[in-house]
Amino acid sequence: MKTIVAKTWVVIGCLAFLAAPASADSLDDLLARTSKQVTEFLDQFSQVKCSEHVEQEKLNKDGKIEVKQESTYDYLVILTNAGGEVTLDESRLEVKPAKAEKKNRAMLISNGFATLFLIFHPYYSGGFQFAQLEDEVIDGRRFSKVSFRHIHGSRTPAALSLRGKEYPLELSGTAVIDPVTGAITRIEAGIGDTMDDVGLNLLRSEIQYAPVTFKGVKETLWFPAEARVEVETPRQHWRNVHRFTDYKQFSVSTEEQVAKQ
Repeated sequence: MKTIVAKTWVVIGCLAFLAAPASADSLDDLLARTSKQVTEFLDQFSQVKCSEHVEQEKLNKDGKIEVKQESTYDYLVILTNAGGEVTLDESRLEVKPAKAEKKNRAMLISNGFATLFLIFHPYYSGGFQFAQLEDEVIDGRRFSKVSFRHIHGSRTPAALSLRGKEYPLELSGTAVIDPVTGAITRIEAGIGDTMDDVGLNLLRSEIQYAPVTFKGVKETLWFPAEARVEVETPRQHWRNVHRFTDYKQFSVSTEEQVAKQ
């Protein structure tokens, strides 16, 4: 079984008319705004919980569904920031388990892709090269589009867990960003041919974010709505879809104490 784990590496393992042009700010200005937004968003993301519905599909050589499993979880992300090291732990409480597969065929486990916005967090952004692409128009509004490519040997927020070992994922792709707020609305990421040596021919993901409002909060926040992940090896082909709904606010406080000797 292959497990794709997208999470903080330090832990383990779409127009009928055109609106006014997006801000003419430089790429550095846009990245600074996005970095600030992601940093603030982390605190907000760790103060909500939601429902996560997961569809796991195993495909045959013709791309048709061979096996399909569905499950539902109560989902939340726990954030810690000790000594400048950002740590995100995903917590899942199974609400509706998947039915057992009689033939016990291996399914793909793809956790953490909702947190790929960490690519733009100051802790990880230094490990990527960024370039500004042509703006994208969505519902009459112009959004900035930025490409990213991981720098070999640098930090990455994603890893592959395989046969007891973990391999950093050298992600590359694009992000669609609100040029005014810096909010990320979509990320597409993959690995190209960087992991042929461990038998991973393809890894492709797309994360869609959607506006969410909470009672008593004036600001509209963009939270993960859907994450699609596709993985292919020489003999196996999987596709998983994670859908996040019913966001609710809550707060958790933690305290660490050192025992006296």
